[in-house]
Amino acid sequence: MDWKLEGSARETESDVLQEQDVILEDTGEDGLSDSFRLLQIDVECEHQEGETLPTGAAVWCSKNVQRKQRHWEKIVAAKKSKRKQEKERRKANRVENSGICPQHSKRFLRSLTKEKLLEAKHSGPRLCIDLSMTHHMSKKELSRLAGQIRRLYGSNKKADRPFWICLTGFATDSPLYEECLRINDGFSSYLLDVTEEDCFSLFPLETLVYLTPDSEHALEDVDLNKVYILGGLVDESIQKKVTFQKAREHSVKTARLPIQEYMVRRKNGKNYHSEILAINQVFDILSTYFETQNWPEALKKGVSSRKGYVLQNSVE
Repeated sequence: MDWKLEGSARETESDVLQEQDVILEDTGEDGLSDSFRLLQIDVECEHQEGETLPTGAAVWCSKNVQRKQRHWEKIVAAKKSKRKQEKERRKANRVENSGICPQHSKRFLRSLTKEKLLEAKHSGPRLCIDLSMTHHMSKKELSRLAGQIRRLYGSNKKADRPFWICLTGFATDSPLYEECLRINDGFSSYLLDVTEEDCFSLFPLETLVYLTPDSEHALEDVDLNKVYILGGLVDESIQKKVTFQKAREHSVKTARLPIQEYMVRRKNGKNYHSEILAINQVFDILSTYFETQNWPEALKKGVSSRKGYVLQNSVE
């Protein structure tokens, strides 16, 4: 009886082995790989179900998992290295373009700019923007003037030897003031003087020089003892001699930029030639001349070729 049971068990085991051989032959390598994957999943599931490994024992991972993990670590390391290189490249570009020492922080640079501007208030050249003629200007013209004030102030902040700026005839409840607040970020924090008083009542008349393109006298130099006035006027109808007549009414000296002395008219299709510049363009010329003492270089900075003028030595 026992012999029969043992023989039957052997026959059953033999049949099972034969069936497994048949399965392996049918599935080939793919089937074997799937079987190993199933085994791996079973092992991982056993660990996840709460089976605690001994302390200090290494967690078992298949070679495939280890290979994928190494590959992923390489990708992460490459990304970190690339970000670091890009950060260093941008930093080098900022230093190269600005010429600023890289150890200077933004806070330090803001402090340095503030110090230069406050020093200009006591010992630098002074410039008044006469804003008493804006009541007839359209909303579009006011917006353009507000933009010119922003660009003028930005240029002054960047200057090595800045001017002290004073906005005169400028009421805080005026449409221009509201427009400046609207389109100029941080306008209320600008380091300059704002007053409703007229420029002619703020300073002695003998110290004033009104810069106007209609003057007969060319500006020869920037005098620290003078206060220069720019008319804050954007007039698309081009009313002539508005600022010149205002200066004469107050018996104030006038001057024009020496465009005629250093530049010549250049032929263009529209035969257009104009010495009327925006206030920020006039300021760029004054600021550049004050730093370089070179009128051709200064005029090149502020007079666009669209005005129909070029420097004398640039004419072919």
